Amino acid sequence: MSEQGYDAGSITVLEGLEAVRLRPGMYIGTTGADGLHHLVYEVVDNSIDEALAGFCTNVDVIIHSDHSITVKDNGRGCPVDTHPTENKPAVEVIHTILHAGGKFDSDTYKVSGGLHGVGVSVVNALSSYLSVKVLRDGKIYFMDFEKGITKTPLEIKGESAGKTGNITYFKPDSEIFTELEFSFDVLSSRLRELAFLNKGINISIFEESSERKHNFHYEGGIAAFVQYLSKNKRPLHNKPILLERMVNDVSIEIALEYNDSYSETLFTFVNNINTHEGGTHLSGF
Repeated sequence: MSEQGYDAGSITVLEGLEAVRLRPGMYIGTTGADGLHHLVYEVVDNSIDEALAGFCTNVDVIIHSDHSITVKDNGRGCPVDTHPTENKPAVEVIHTILHAGGKFDSDTYKVSGGLHGVGVSVVNALSSYLSVKVLRDGKIYFMDFEKGITKTPLEIKGESAGKTGNITYFKPDSEIFTELEFSFDVLSSRLRELAFLNKGINISIFEESSERKHNFHYEGGIAAFVQYLSKNKRPLHNKPILLERMVNDVSIEIALEYNDSYSETLFTFVNNINTHEGGTHLSGF
């Protein structure tokens, strides 16, 4: 292979979120249906992180008729004060800079899921339009973006009447995705799973076009998940076996049930993320 013409000028440097738009598959796997739905999971994961930290009890997902999405939660709301090194509001940093978020230190979030510090900025980059309302400090703050670029600087839209949380609206970019229609059933399946994994949280999903709606709330946690998975089988004991332990500051939960079927159903998760390929947690079990 000839080395002619390969010098410093051959090295391309992509600023900001350009890399995400140029190579979206590196961040969400695919620009097909799976990648499209992954956008929703990334926004919801931020709400779930707030729930894990003890600050969020409700998450609502709305599938709009124009294939856009709204995710609402009652967490603390994104920080809106000026970031000490970026000199812009923290909410703007979170939405426009890769690897920016509260998931890198052990103080903000002890456990968290998603594309750590990348998720919502990737969603922003791959959306033709995204807006966020932050309810915090008694006020409603607003920002919006087009293809990851700030459109409206942070502004105050009114009073929040004591409410807190985020309201994120986004419309996936038709220039990026080959599929734009969200599946109510696919999203419902993941949201149901998250409700099982985070006992006590309320998660709802509503589809405007069909007016279908689900509300997920499970006080039984993963024990209720086991019962759900074996609902069409006959259990061999009265209730699932549930083991909960804190080991070296790591919380571990195991639920299992024997039934009259011949096949095994086994799911493993780490910080709400389905670990399809197993890991040391599965080996240990």
